[in-house]
Amino acid sequence: MLPTPKKFFLTAAKAEGHNHLTAFDNALLEGGIGNINLIRVSSILPPSAEYDSGLVIPPGSLVPTAYGFIVSETPGDIISAAVGVGLSADSFGVIMEFSGRCNQDEAEKKVADMIKEAFVSRNMDLVDMKIKAVDHKVERIGCALAAVPLWY
Repeated sequence: MLPTPKKFFLTAAKAEGHNHLTAFDNALLEGGIGNINLIRVSSILPPSAEYDSGLVIPPGSLVPTAYGFIVSETPGDIISAAVGVGLSADSFGVIMEFSGRCNQDEAEKKVADMIKEAFVSRNMDLVDMKIKAVDHKVERIGCALAAVPLWY
Protein backbone atom coordinates (compact mmCIF):
# COMPACT_ATOMS: atom_id res chain seq x y z
CA MET A 1 0.00 0.00 0.00
CA LEU A 2 1.30 3.44 -0.92
CA PRO A 3 1.34 6.29 1.58
CA THR A 4 -1.02 9.21 1.01
CA PRO A 5 0.64 11.89 -1.17
CA LYS A 6 1.26 15.27 0.41
CA LYS A 7 2.28 17.37 -2.61
CA PHE A 8 1.18 17.86 -6.21
CA PHE A 9 1.77 19.95 -9.30
CA LEU A 10 0.21 20.37 -12.74
CA THR A 11 1.98 20.00 -16.05
CA ALA A 12 0.95 20.15 -19.70
CA ALA A 13 3.16 19.51 -22.72
CA LYS A 14 3.17 18.66 -26.40
CA ALA A 15 5.64 16.84 -28.62
CA GLU A 16 6.19 15.02 -31.87
CA GLY A 17 7.63 11.54 -32.33
CA HIS A 18 8.27 8.88 -34.96
CA ASN A 19 5.48 6.70 -33.54
CA HIS A 20 2.70 6.92 -30.95
CA LEU A 21 4.82 5.76 -28.01
CA THR A 22 7.76 8.08 -28.69
CA ALA A 23 5.40 11.04 -29.20
CA PHE A 24 3.88 10.24 -25.77
CA ASP A 25 7.34 9.77 -24.22
CA ASN A 26 8.59 13.04 -25.69
CA ALA A 27 5.55 14.86 -24.26
CA LEU A 28 6.29 13.32 -20.85
CA LEU A 29 9.88 14.58 -21.12
CA GLU A 30 8.71 18.04 -22.21
CA GLY A 31 6.33 18.11 -19.22
CA GLY A 32 9.12 17.24 -16.78
CA ILE A 33 7.77 13.79 -15.92
CA GLY A 34 9.52 11.61 -18.49
CA ASN A 35 11.93 9.90 -16.13
CA ILE A 36 9.44 8.69 -13.53
CA ASN A 37 7.04 5.72 -13.55
CA LEU A 38 3.45 6.90 -13.68
CA ILE A 39 0.84 4.96 -11.74
CA ARG A 40 -2.45 6.11 -13.21
CA VAL A 41 -4.96 7.16 -10.56
CA SER A 42 -8.47 8.55 -10.66
CA SER A 43 -9.72 11.87 -9.51
CA ILE A 44 -9.27 12.58 -5.80
CA LEU A 45 -6.65 14.95 -4.38
CA PRO A 46 -5.82 13.93 -0.79
CA PRO A 47 -6.85 16.29 2.02
CA SER A 48 -4.21 18.91 2.83
CA ALA A 49 -2.07 18.06 -0.22
CA GLU A 50 0.01 21.15 -1.02
CA TYR A 51 0.64 22.63 -4.45
CA ASP A 52 4.38 22.75 -5.23
CA SER A 53 5.17 24.07 -8.72
CA GLY A 54 8.91 23.43 -8.24
CA LEU A 55 8.57 19.85 -7.05
CA VAL A 56 11.40 17.58 -8.23
CA ILE A 57 10.70 13.85 -8.21
CA PRO A 58 13.66 11.42 -8.23
CA PRO A 59 14.09 9.46 -11.50
CA GLY A 60 12.57 6.00 -11.47
CA SER A 61 10.07 6.81 -8.70
CA LEU A 62 6.62 5.22 -8.73
CA VAL A 63 4.33 8.25 -8.90
CA PRO A 64 0.53 8.29 -8.58
CA THR A 65 -0.59 10.53 -11.46
CA ALA A 66 -3.91 11.60 -12.94
CA TYR A 67 -3.39 12.34 -16.61
CA GLY A 68 -4.98 12.66 -20.01
CA PHE A 69 -3.33 12.51 -23.38
CA ILE A 70 -4.09 12.24 -27.06
CA VAL A 71 -1.91 11.12 -29.95
CA SER A 72 -2.67 11.86 -33.60
CA GLU A 73 -0.92 10.98 -36.82
CA THR A 74 -3.05 13.30 -38.96
CA PRO A 75 -0.99 16.32 -40.05
CA GLY A 76 -2.83 19.55 -39.29
CA ASP A 77 -4.97 18.09 -36.49
CA ILE A 78 -5.34 20.38 -33.48
CA ILE A 79 -5.18 18.23 -30.35
CA SER A 80 -5.26 19.30 -26.73
CA ALA A 81 -5.00 18.02 -23.18
CA ALA A 82 -5.94 19.67 -19.90
CA VAL A 83 -5.96 18.88 -16.20
CA GLY A 84 -7.58 20.73 -13.38
CA VAL A 85 -7.66 20.52 -9.62
CA GLY A 86 -10.65 21.77 -7.69
CA LEU A 87 -9.92 22.68 -4.09
CA SER A 88 -12.26 22.74 -1.11
CA ALA A 89 -11.75 24.78 2.05
CA ASP A 90 -11.36 21.91 4.48
CA SER A 91 -11.56 18.58 2.71
CA PHE A 92 -10.17 16.67 -0.23
CA GLY A 93 -9.96 18.03 -3.77
CA VAL A 94 -11.03 16.71 -7.15
CA ILE A 95 -8.83 16.22 -10.21
CA MET A 96 -10.27 16.17 -13.73
CA GLU A 97 -8.49 15.49 -16.99
CA PHE A 98 -9.44 15.90 -20.65
CA SER A 99 -7.93 15.21 -24.05
CA GLY A 100 -9.45 15.68 -27.48
CA ARG A 101 -9.49 17.38 -30.85
CA CYS A 102 -10.00 21.02 -29.89
CA ASN A 103 -7.96 24.05 -28.91
CA GLN A 104 -6.48 24.87 -25.52
CA ASP A 105 -9.28 27.27 -24.51
CA GLU A 106 -11.95 24.64 -25.19
CA ALA A 107 -9.98 22.01 -23.23
CA GLU A 108 -9.62 24.38 -20.25
CA LYS A 109 -13.37 25.11 -20.29
CA LYS A 110 -14.24 21.40 -20.40
CA VAL A 111 -12.03 20.69 -17.38
CA ALA A 112 -13.42 23.66 -15.44
CA ASP A 113 -16.98 22.53 -16.14
CA MET A 114 -16.17 18.96 -15.02
CA ILE A 115 -14.63 20.23 -11.77
CA LYS A 116 -17.69 22.36 -11.03
CA GLU A 117 -19.99 19.40 -11.69
CA ALA A 118 -17.89 17.11 -9.48
CA PHE A 119 -18.20 19.54 -6.57
CA VAL A 120 -21.95 19.91 -7.06
CA SER A 121 -22.30 16.10 -7.16
CA ARG A 122 -20.43 15.87 -3.85
CA ASN A 123 -22.30 18.78 -2.21
CA MET A 124 -18.95 20.48 -1.58
CA ASP A 125 -17.96 24.13 -1.87
CA LEU A 126 -15.38 24.85 -4.57
CA VAL A 127 -12.99 27.55 -3.33
CA ASP A 128 -10.26 27.48 -5.99
CA MET A 129 -9.25 25.82 -9.26
CA LYS A 130 -5.87 25.27 -10.85
CA ILE A 131 -5.91 24.35 -14.55
CA LYS A 132 -3.09 23.58 -16.97
CA ALA A 133 -3.65 22.90 -20.67
CA VAL A 134 -1.87 22.71 -23.99
CA ASP A 135 -2.77 22.35 -27.64
CA HIS A 136 -0.71 21.15 -30.56
CA LYS A 137 -0.91 21.25 -34.35
CA VAL A 138 0.25 17.83 -35.52
CA GLU A 139 3.12 17.72 -37.99
CA ARG A 140 3.77 13.93 -38.23
CA ILE A 141 2.73 12.13 -35.07
CA GLY A 142 1.92 14.46 -32.22
CA CYS A 143 0.92 14.12 -28.59
CA ALA A 144 -0.73 16.52 -26.16
CA LEU A 145 -0.51 15.54 -22.49
CA ALA A 146 -1.62 17.05 -19.18
CA ALA A 147 -0.97 15.52 -15.76
CA VAL A 148 -1.20 15.97 -12.02
CA PRO A 149 1.63 14.01 -10.34
CA LEU A 150 1.14 13.37 -6.62
CA TRP A 151 4.15 13.05 -4.32
CA TYR A 152 5.16 12.47 -0.72
